[in-house]
Amino acid sequence: MTELQQHLKEHFGFDQFRDGQKAAISRLMDNKSVLAIFPTGGGKSLCYQLPALLLDGLTVVISPLIALMKDQLDFLISKGAPAARLDSTLTKEENRKLFDDLYTGKLKLLYISPERLGNERFIHAISKQKIALLAIDEAHCISEWGHNFRPDYLKIAQLVKQLNVERVLALTATATPAVAKDVRAAFDIAAEDEVHTGFYRPNLELNVLSTQAKDRNALLLEQMRSRPPGATIIYVTLQRTAEDVADYLTQNGQEATAYHAGLKPDDRTAIQDQFMKSPQAVIVATIAFGMGVDKADIRYVYHYNLPKGLESYSQEIGRAGRDGKPSVCEMLVSTEDSITLENFSYGDTPEEKVVDAFTRHILDLGEQFDISEYELSNRFDLRPLVVKTLLTYLELEGYLLSTGPFYSEYKFQPNRSSAEILARLNSEEAAFLKNIFRNAKKGKIWFTLDTLKVSETIDQPRDKIVRALSELEEKGEMTLKVAGVRQGYRRLRIPEAIGPFTKTLNDRFQNREDNDIQRIQQVLNLAKQKSCITRYLLNYFGEERDDCGHCNRCLGIPPTPPDDALPPSLGSGDRTAIQKLIAERYSSIETPRQLTRFLCGINSPATTRARLRKETNLFGAYDSIPFKTVLKTVQEIINP
Repeated sequence: MTELQQHLKEHFGFDQFRDGQKAAISRLMDNKSVLAIFPTGGGKSLCYQLPALLLDGLTVVISPLIALMKDQLDFLISKGAPAARLDSTLTKEENRKLFDDLYTGKLKLLYISPERLGNERFIHAISKQKIALLAIDEAHCISEWGHNFRPDYLKIAQLVKQLNVERVLALTATATPAVAKDVRAAFDIAAEDEVHTGFYRPNLELNVLSTQAKDRNALLLEQMRSRPPGATIIYVTLQRTAEDVADYLTQNGQEATAYHAGLKPDDRTAIQDQFMKSPQAVIVATIAFGMGVDKADIRYVYHYNLPKGLESYSQEIGRAGRDGKPSVCEMLVSTEDSITLENFSYGDTPEEKVVDAFTRHILDLGEQFDISEYELSNRFDLRPLVVKTLLTYLELEGYLLSTGPFYSEYKFQPNRSSAEILARLNSEEAAFLKNIFRNAKKGKIWFTLDTLKVSETIDQPRDKIVRALSELEEKGEMTLKVAGVRQGYRRLRIPEAIGPFTKTLNDRFQNREDNDIQRIQQVLNLAKQKSCITRYLLNYFGEERDDCGHCNRCLGIPPTPPDDALPPSLGSGDRTAIQKLIAERYSSIETPRQLTRFLCGINSPATTRARLRKETNLFGAYDSIPFKTVLKTVQEIINP
């Protein structure tokens, strides 16, 4: 038994490593950064859990999944590992104990969300620690051309340098060769330190069946009745579809429960808990379900609607059969679904004039400035992700440098009198704090500070004020609450010609839109495959393999060509209804693209703020019609 195997047995009770785990861990122990590409359920978490217990220093795990954090934490604590998670669900006492353990060095492994990196108090606290390893789950989110780009993830690469992190472990289950290259470049990971175990799962039977939308319920019911009962996830695109399909199945003897983001948190938790306990539960869910759900005996995964890309499809079918037993993954393909998916992609693309106005506004704010992403979202009627992406583009092009996020408002509740707090300090520190306290507004329970105004009033750096308050909280002298997150920037330069520059930004958004549409087409191409479905999927991820022998193509079931009938168009009655809506002159839908988003069922900050859905029944009235068709009609009405 090797030394690593001995540690594996001692700490976790396992006799052997799973495929790829030892290779990744060995490189980390040799002080190398690693990219680990394992299939869903392939054992990625052990690759940082074991090193965390062996390395000198703290391991920080960045994961977007609170459910995953909780499950892993329960497992680690059961093994006696000094681990914790930092999230908004912690009580004040739990939060204080966590930071006590962090400062005293008791903590070896800390789970956080990516958003935590936007908390300056946390960065202040973590910067005092020796970080032996930073593990990034869902690392594909850092790639602009990945299927789930998150601008916040680009900040992680900067943080690695800022915090002097010794080594990085990037983890993903869905990375094409191009995305893997992006991740390696971001974290300076050598090509030879990429550990890729392959995506092939021999126990998964992949089937693709083409159908018309009107026949899909009956086909799903028929397929479910033809198979033994077992834990089942049925993926749909829209919340109302989840409710409708669950009702249909239940009425026809297949008890099913809907799960989506529109349910109350307590209801979602209860549904998920029941699913985890039952060997035969059926969930009809949007993609809000499944992330972080580690249930080994899921026998069936159906895609009632098309997934938004082969990356999403791979991730979702990866939840089946983690116990190694045969499981069926079946996609019911209707080309009508592509319209809904494409509409969401088109709806996220900002208008050219808005990108131009946004860019000019940002670059006119001066050499040193701060902004609220929430305020920008409302001002320019851009979804928050688009605002983050635009700011990220300006950084990547070298026009802005982020000086970090901060909170404009601090609230504090002293745990003892100010006289007692000041008595413990030297005269200089006491005078400084007295000046801060003098500028705080007293409420019934909390004192409130606008840190920017106080900084100007007492002529002291804002960072010094925040540091003093944070240290008082660390000592137990007060309790802090923060609000009004703002992002600081330094303007590095201005484009020589703003017009051509904003055109390049618009081109970038157009390229992202084209990529999203192409991903949807790749799913349709999968449905049309006459040969092995598994091999086609693996080739997409850069893996060469022979026919699997057990998908429905390999079993001799030929593809039925998807129904490529022309989508419905807008008639004279529709034009009249849209004209009446335009005549109402709602400011939140005054541009053709704003109005088209609304008609296709895509919310925006302006329509949400105006509560426009209560004013008219046309929201989403044309979500089954291609976005570009609706946009063209709207443009013809506005500009005849």
